[in-house]
Amino acid sequence: MTDREIKIKSINYRKKLLKYIKLAKAGHTGGSLSCVDILNVLYNRILNVSPETFSDPGRDRYVQSKGHSVEALYVVLADKGFFPESDIETLCKYRSHYVGHPTRKVHGIEHNSGALGHGLAFSVGVALSAKKDNADYKVYTLLGDGELAEGSNWESMLSAAHYKLDNLTAIVDRNNLQITGKTEDVCGLEPLEEKFRAFGWHVEIVDGHDISALTDVLSRIPFEKNKPNMIIANTIKGKGVSFIENDHVWHHHVPTDEQYQQAQEELDMLLTELDT
Repeated sequence: MTDREIKIKSINYRKKLLKYIKLAKAGHTGGSLSCVDILNVLYNRILNVSPETFSDPGRDRYVQSKGHSVEALYVVLADKGFFPESDIETLCKYRSHYVGHPTRKVHGIEHNSGALGHGLAFSVGVALSAKKDNADYKVYTLLGDGELAEGSNWESMLSAAHYKLDNLTAIVDRNNLQITGKTEDVCGLEPLEEKFRAFGWHVEIVDGHDISALTDVLSRIPFEKNKPNMIIANTIKGKGVSFIENDHVWHHHVPTDEQYQQAQEELDMLLTELDT
């Protein structure tokens, strides 16, 4: 699949996740738009997993620790054939398994998440299990930058380095915003790269919307023998829709009819630009 084809997928994923958030009248819009390119590259170029191999012990594992951005994950999993896309129409409806955070009742989801700060700890355990079993699979987890205020993340980082888990990759969706404002105003993280390195991780920084750069960095894992892998993916919250970008109000927000129409038109314009 070419970079252009992957870029088209990203735009269509954005159109779809907005559609289902609008239909459900609920959803974490900004963070789903910021992480969708990362999920796109992972599932379409990197992860050794498919609907047919999801019960295979040798599959790669992906854990979405920032579980509130589940709409992005749902549209990618549906595109990969884990379930019919029409299932997402039940998002947040009574008795639907498609709720506002990942649940293992949905095919293709490894771990219930949403309570922030838990995904990395779980992923450390899975990666350690692989090492003890001499298994070759890799473990990937996506963290929100606001989530890093949870102390359990830092305990997990210490453990990952101690056990030399070079089969573990953590990706931080560094969009600089969380529900109440800028991460640096709520609970400052910088200097983030230096912190991760001090905890014993090999750190790489990438543009989280650059398909080629994401592919390159994710294809080079493990970066260094016996060190866990950390990727700081610099992103824009609400990426792709002008009035949503870089506005923390859209952390959890549903577009009006007029806003939805404008968002779809802007994304359609991006598709047109790729054809010229």
